[in-house]
Amino acid sequence: MDKVVQGVLNFRQNVYPQNKDLFGTLAGGQNPDILFITCSDSRIDPNLLTGSAPGDLFICRNAGNIIPPHSNETGGMTASIEYAVAVLGVRHIIICGHTDCGAIKGALDLSQLKGLPHVKEWLSHCRSAMEIVRERNNIAHDQCLGHEHLNEAIEENVLQQVQHIRTHPVVAAKLATGKVQIHGWVYNIESGDIRCCDHNDSQFRLFDDQYADVIDGLA
Repeated sequence: MDKVVQGVLNFRQNVYPQNKDLFGTLAGGQNPDILFITCSDSRIDPNLLTGSAPGDLFICRNAGNIIPPHSNETGGMTASIEYAVAVLGVRHIIICGHTDCGAIKGALDLSQLKGLPHVKEWLSHCRSAMEIVRERNNIAHDQCLGHEHLNEAIEENVLQQVQHIRTHPVVAAKLATGKVQIHGWVYNIESGDIRCCDHNDSQFRLFDDQYADVIDGLA
């Protein structure tokens, strides 16, 4: 806690005064271009990773960067997605998973989650990803996936969450009219690399290949 208190003091004394105009503008409202959905893992910093400033990203976080398929049952993710797309008018949605994800480790073997009923129920939204990994590797449905399948499961989970968000009516409408783009990312904590896909992909590509046109335009 000492570090946090010291950080707040530094923010008030140094960071805020240096960015007073920016915060003055943000005090009147927000206009982010990107909805960034990622894991709650403390090792992920969306602003640091993307070099973005306050006001640039509308950030949603939860265990496993999960997006439940749309239903009539209201939840925090559903409401946040609806608000970001319908009200804020974000043009890009990034779903960012990461290596060494504890949530996906749990999804590999739900039997280890005894005493964590809410975590177990939440991770049921990863089931399709786990079943795909099982099928691809000829693993019986009554067998747990092992750690050797973790990276594959992390990527597959992002692919499935990309499909889940497409079931949300406001996203489906904007996607059909080309007003929003969906991006799937997997961030490698150790190397700093990012692998990417879009909503039509079933495989991941290197970041520089996925965004080659953008990178060329920046050169």
